[in-house]
Amino acid sequence: MLELRDVRAAYERIEVVRGVSFEVGEGEVVALLGPNGAGKSTTLKVIAGLLAPSSGDVFLAGRRVKGARPEALARAGLCLIPEGRGIFPNLSVRENLRVATHTGRRFADLEASAFDRFPRLADRRDQVAGTMSGGEQQMLSLARGLASEPGLLLLDELSMGLAPLVVESLYEKVREIAREGVSILVVEQFARVVLDVADRAAIMVNGTIRAMGSPEVVEQELHSAYLGGRSN
Repeated sequence: MLELRDVRAAYERIEVVRGVSFEVGEGEVVALLGPNGAGKSTTLKVIAGLLAPSSGDVFLAGRRVKGARPEALARAGLCLIPEGRGIFPNLSVRENLRVATHTGRRFADLEASAFDRFPRLADRRDQVAGTMSGGEQQMLSLARGLASEPGLLLLDELSMGLAPLVVESLYEKVREIAREGVSILVVEQFARVVLDVADRAAIMVNGTIRAMGSPEVVEQELHSAYLGGRSN
């Protein structure tokens, strides 16, 4: 579903992604792990068309999409859930969902799907989104993103600022979404919350992929790579 080939990206003269290559298969959950400043979120921006790579190629469902605009990528089945919740905080839950009807889905169908997946949102349907808990806001962000019925879902720091039990519940939903055939690339700083649901994982340090493999192998490498072993 997604392939990066030797992608490099920079902000002005500062290169932050240095020759990154990896794939995400259909219905696969891949975790991109690493410390702050590793280049993880920048990699997502390149994939989503928000930042042009300085070199390398990006393929979506086998098609070269380097240089494509974000709206074109969205129409092609890509959805990015950004860090910090992708919602309108001053609108109600239902109003946030209604905004998502730009995808062409009927509001009634979209609302039913969202409330079936996240029953708590049904209880909050008329509540202003910004007054909900962080976990509920993240549920709404996911529900809005899934309204476009994406083939590839990009998640940036889903766990940020949330309690461990809430994070565990959200990642169970991520697992369910993948079982429905959606390919998912998850960026996380905190590895343990995502390794239980990932099919594969990669460690990114200083703009490069240091290791990639099964969650078990990568978890062992995490300790030696940057949690107390080798220097960066």
